[in-house]
Amino acid sequence: MFRTFYIKPSERGILYHRSDFKRVLRPGTHRFLGWHWQVKKFDLNQPKAKLDNPELLLQNHNVQIRQHFHVVRTGFNEAALVRTGQRWLLVSPDQLLLFWRGFVEVEVFQFNLEESRELPQKLAQQPHGNFTGLKQVSIAEFEIGLLYVDDNFVRPLEPGDYGFWTYRRKVEVRSLNRTQPNPVFPFEDVLIAQHPQFVADYCTAVELGADEVAIVRYKGKAIAVLPPHSRKLFWQDAAVETINVQAEPKLPQRLVSEFVSGSSTAMALALDHIHALEVSAQHVGLLYLDGALQETLSAGIHVWWEFGRSFKSEAIDLRLQSLEVSGQEILSKDKVPLRLNLTADYRVVDAVQARTALKDIAGFLYKELQFALRGAVGTKNLDALLEDKGAIDQAISEYMAEKVPAYGLELRSVGVKDIILPGEIKAILGQVVAAEKSAQANVIRRREETAATRSMLNTAKVMEDNPIALRLKELEVLERIAEKIEQINVNGSLDSILTELISIKQ
Repeated sequence: MFRTFYIKPSERGILYHRSDFKRVLRPGTHRFLGWHWQVKKFDLNQPKAKLDNPELLLQNHNVQIRQHFHVVRTGFNEAALVRTGQRWLLVSPDQLLLFWRGFVEVEVFQFNLEESRELPQKLAQQPHGNFTGLKQVSIAEFEIGLLYVDDNFVRPLEPGDYGFWTYRRKVEVRSLNRTQPNPVFPFEDVLIAQHPQFVADYCTAVELGADEVAIVRYKGKAIAVLPPHSRKLFWQDAAVETINVQAEPKLPQRLVSEFVSGSSTAMALALDHIHALEVSAQHVGLLYLDGALQETLSAGIHVWWEFGRSFKSEAIDLRLQSLEVSGQEILSKDKVPLRLNLTADYRVVDAVQARTALKDIAGFLYKELQFALRGAVGTKNLDALLEDKGAIDQAISEYMAEKVPAYGLELRSVGVKDIILPGEIKAILGQVVAAEKSAQANVIRRREETAATRSMLNTAKVMEDNPIALRLKELEVLERIAEKIEQINVNGSLDSILTELISIKQ
């Protein structure tokens, strides 16, 4: 009994007799005598051959297997890339794979992982796919890559394509942007200490002592302000200015313009590292270093490095200032409760003396003016206070003249604005004033009546001695009467009218 098998041109067959490998069948028709023949067919479009027990086949049929297959075997520290047409396959360590010959082009690249874990440049540029065990990296033209194997820096990677085997190793590539002037280098201290060649080729290293500060600029613009004891890497294009803050604690005007009056970016860089004070015109600045007064400052902007120092500063106003002492409840000598409001004008003539001796200048003046006001009011009666308020001002001025010069202050003027009486005292004083004014009015009225009587008496004496004057007076009286009468009929002479009027009155 014969068994017939047909193998297509795109196929290969494996002939088995009772599960024993016999040979590889090429395309065509094959006839075998007996029932126990079997053929397993393989499509050559799938070049990877999935044979059972390939290791046993190689041992027993090595020549025939190698005639029909590409044999790819990897050891413990080996790996391979296999190209089948346009596709790539990865062969990991300790594997045996077979690929059919002759139908699809097969190319094998084998690697010893102990010698190198990096793919050749030609293979690294090929799109192999996402394989476990192979890491492919592309570094753009504006980047630099840092290759780390098991967290140890190996070398920098210039722009291009790279591939690295990752079997039994941790392989990492960190990309840094060359256009970013202030990159974050991983493990900067290690790079500076153990990889000086990389630092020299690519970086500018900054290492500062205990009294040094560094200003790092890129294309003329500040990108970092580094405190003492700093270690940091920048790209080679960065320019570094180092300043000894022990010798130059105060910033020169060019740095003040850059970090205080300049851009918001530069101000943010130096904000935590400087102490600044702006002294306006007609002011004087005081600088304290570690709690002790250091110097006086003229008008302008003053800036110091704060590293290792404790600065404090303030600006003292030298202009004339006003101080109000309001609502002071004080008893006069005659026990009348009064409420007074006081105002004073003063100025600081010696800022150092004033601030050294006084913690609160305004508070000191307010307290002393209170004492002076109480002393001036408490020694006088109400009448004296109301009659001469200037005496209060004089007493306060004399008191303060003995106090303020010792503290670098000058009192220019002082005055009581208001003296506020209680309601019942106001009513009593109102009655007193009303009585006084009423008496004055009576005196004036009596004086005027006496003067009028004396005038009338003098007039009568004149008329008695002069008839013509009497006649004129009579005519004046007649004129006044005529003003109140609509019509007068005169019969006879004017003398008869006057005589009759006088007679009627009698």
